[in-house]
Amino acid sequence: MLRKLFLFTLTLLSVSVASFAQKDVSANVNKLGQTMFYINRFYLDTTNLGKLTDNALEAMMKQLDPHSSYITAKDMKAMNEPLEGNFDGIGVEFALINDTLTINSTIPGGPSEKVGIRAGDKFIMVNDELIAGTGLTIEKVHGYLRGEKGTKVKVSVKRRGVPQLLDFVITRDKIPLNSLDAYYMIDGDIAYLRLTRFAATSYKEMLLALKELNKVPKGIILDFRGNPGGYLVAAIQIANEFLGKGELIVYTEGRTVQRMEEYANGNGFLKNIPVAVLIDENSASASEIVAGAIQDWDRGVIIGRRSFGKGLVQQQLPLQDGSALRLTVSRYHTPSGRVIQSPYEQGKKDEYYMQLMERYKRGENFSKDSIQLPDSLKFATLRKGRTVYGGGGIMPDIFIPQDTIFYTPFYGEIARKGLLTDYMNEFVDKHRAEILRKYKTADDFIKKYNVPDSEIAAFLDYCAGKGVVPAEGDMEISGAEIRRYFKGLIIRSVYSFNKFIEFINQDDPEIRRAVEELS
Repeated sequence: MLRKLFLFTLTLLSVSVASFAQKDVSANVNKLGQTMFYINRFYLDTTNLGKLTDNALEAMMKQLDPHSSYITAKDMKAMNEPLEGNFDGIGVEFALINDTLTINSTIPGGPSEKVGIRAGDKFIMVNDELIAGTGLTIEKVHGYLRGEKGTKVKVSVKRRGVPQLLDFVITRDKIPLNSLDAYYMIDGDIAYLRLTRFAATSYKEMLLALKELNKVPKGIILDFRGNPGGYLVAAIQIANEFLGKGELIVYTEGRTVQRMEEYANGNGFLKNIPVAVLIDENSASASEIVAGAIQDWDRGVIIGRRSFGKGLVQQQLPLQDGSALRLTVSRYHTPSGRVIQSPYEQGKKDEYYMQLMERYKRGENFSKDSIQLPDSLKFATLRKGRTVYGGGGIMPDIFIPQDTIFYTPFYGEIARKGLLTDYMNEFVDKHRAEILRKYKTADDFIKKYNVPDSEIAAFLDYCAGKGVVPAEGDMEISGAEIRRYFKGLIIRSVYSFNKFIEFINQDDPEIRRAVEELS
């Protein structure tokens, strides 16, 4: 595969050199250069040529396909961090409560845990600079706490029950960004794995999770719902685990890029274990590559709703100032020949990204019959000859409608404004020690804790103070879901995110159906 990627790069470079030799390209490059020269030389006011260039490049990319883009030098590092799988920092998960940085949890083995930072600690000062009550934002917090590995940061912490501030010196280190953020066993023999993106570390994370579960599962659920994609290499590695030797995983083709094919090597540890893949309208790119390969080879069952349809291949091309172009060079195809990419018109990015809303309006999220595809988009799976469809995204084998039975305008408002999350951050901050004394483990809490009516009433008072009041009948419809997330957010803050997902998934219709199919 590496050889193919190398050859692909050489091909692209040779194409680039050849293109620049063309007269029409040269003429347009000269035209842009002359324009910048005239502006710099003759324009009446001082201008920022760098900003002008950035704006011009952004405008150019907007006239192409929806996924070609220009990335400034400033944005490059931040965009790559989630896919590289780590960043340098102090290793905490935090919330901003009453304009104060409050620690929800520390990463096990991370720099903060090592020096004694605890959940519930409030950061008052950083490097002797007051930060509490100064209009903190997420960006400002990252600026205070992130930094190169080995550098130190001094923090002054307010801890509940301790009258004076506590000072800690934390040495920054590499902090992992897990792309597989939840995994557990269902009914003792089905492994559930939730992958939020395809990062450089995703394949390794999947194998480590299965090892930690310490049991050979009789079935595996891969949850790609909401997964926007990421690295192609990660998708190929994961698909390879489930396919037999010589089975095509994906191929790409473009106007100037020759066809490239990726095949399974037959060494996958999971190739004989039944698998179910969960997708929805926000599953895209690498998620669709894995789901499409598993579906085309009749290797497993795809459950959920039609995926987004992001099937264009971008090559990141560096520019001399550290910025880059992400330029679409080819299309992804599933093994049966289906094009993953949804239709689009060049230069109409806004309309393209509105397609999910249009699908929603047509009822696609609620009824499979609302999805009308012509016979020309029919394809056949490669083992059983089942009918599958191209034309944008991956159509599931089993359709599960979106659950909106609990939705009311009141629920929508508290969700948009993050009122339940904000309220629960304060609630947990006050009651963390009490909860841990009463419920030693997450399983104990899940089994025994019921949200008191008094706490729901207190939350509704909090919402009223923010100008959000339920209409008559809203709580009858939304009340159970609010209680469920109330309990879930306690689990997340006090115990672990993994247990939060396990709890929230208990009544998930897609997971229930996946378990049925794998049992």
